[in-house]
Amino acid sequence: MPTTGDYLVIGAAAAIITFAVTPIAIAMARRLGWVYEPNERTVHTRPIPDVGGVAMFAGFVIALAASRLWDDFDQLFARNDEPRGVLIAAVIMFAVGLLDDVREISAPAKVVGTVLAGSALVWFGVTMRYFRLPFLEVTFLSDDWVPIITVLWILGLSQAINLIDGLDGLAAGIVAIGSFSFFLYSQHLSDRGQLLQPNIGPLIAIITVGICIGFLPHNFNPARIFMGDSGALLLGLLMAVSTSVVGGRADPDAGGTPGQAYFFLAPLFIPLFILGVPILDTVFAILRRARRGQGLATADKGHLHHRLMEMGHGQRRSVVILWGWTALLSAFVLYPVITESGVSYIPIGAAMLGLALYTVLHPQIRRQRTTD
Repeated sequence: MPTTGDYLVIGAAAAIITFAVTPIAIAMARRLGWVYEPNERTVHTRPIPDVGGVAMFAGFVIALAASRLWDDFDQLFARNDEPRGVLIAAVIMFAVGLLDDVREISAPAKVVGTVLAGSALVWFGVTMRYFRLPFLEVTFLSDDWVPIITVLWILGLSQAINLIDGLDGLAAGIVAIGSFSFFLYSQHLSDRGQLLQPNIGPLIAIITVGICIGFLPHNFNPARIFMGDSGALLLGLLMAVSTSVVGGRADPDAGGTPGQAYFFLAPLFIPLFILGVPILDTVFAILRRARRGQGLATADKGHLHHRLMEMGHGQRRSVVILWGWTALLSAFVLYPVITESGVSYIPIGAAMLGLALYTVLHPQIRRQRTTD
């Protein structure tokens, strides 16, 4: 199987391609008028291209093609149709997102596109095969449940990423941190022989990291381009694929030290912790809009990043704070797994406390409270 170094080279290729193609996407979007106009719920004040998914998709396709041509990755592609299924599903999700960026389609139409992408994954076998709740029996998914679970998993992750994409660089940074954390986890399982092979999860995860890193220099405040739905839906699909084929195919009989047991027994819980920030934001958004009688697709300014800005944090500081929480949540779940030691969360807990205090007691926040 490919080494960690091989994977990192592919991730670097995805980053370089995405970085190089993004200026082309910016120029194309400005010429064609594919820009996002400012309004009462946005934080930007001028029209900005919103088809960054074009560059991300290019980075994904070229990096996937490069791995296909690399002999070290032969075991992932030989007599394995799963990469083809991921590519077809990615084309569908990207096309649906791009169409929404350019012409704005309805929420049901986007759900139909997600169902088609999920169907492509199911057809080519890119699905989880079982899952396990902590300390309960392994649940093997029947053929009737596989399509439903696959579509719901894609819908959940893509919606979470789409909702958190409200500040420059926020979604791309969170997905990069989360995907890299999951890549480390999948590599650890693979090294221990506890991941069914061949498994394309690590490859998709590291490519996702690469396209996010390549996009960030153009997307961080002040952003020159937004990822748009084309980027958010693509990232949601790639995250869904990497987490499902790793978490849903880890050895169900695997065990570990007491500190590891929870996460080995329930590996699908790991992405839920790693992506805790966007998932929590999504849950709050659903409850908030249900209470108001609004649809889920209704935009508002009640997201976590908006609340940080209302406290007095600027765009950049708000983004870095949420990046920090994603990194700490990732460390929380990966520490007992990768170190193979007993649970010792004191350093992580201290860092979380420090970040929380920084968030509420930053000098600028205190000055604003005094002024108010």
